[in-house]
Amino acid sequence: MQTTILRLPEVKARTGLSRSTIYARISEGRFPESISLGDRAVGWLDHEIQEWLDSRIRDSRG
Repeated sequence: MQTTILRLPEVKARTGLSRSTIYARISEGRFPESISLGDRAVGWLDHEIQEWLDSRIRDSRG
């Protein structure tokens, strides 16, 4: 399985959330944590973001 790293603009586009909302939800434990890519770069694992989206869809429909 190939690991894909998403940067913040892609995470924002896929989730529809703003930067501040993403970081607020991370601090609340309600969004996948970012991983460090270097001194000033972070990313998110694609499969974790997709799982989060899938759970939001399930929660809203059931």
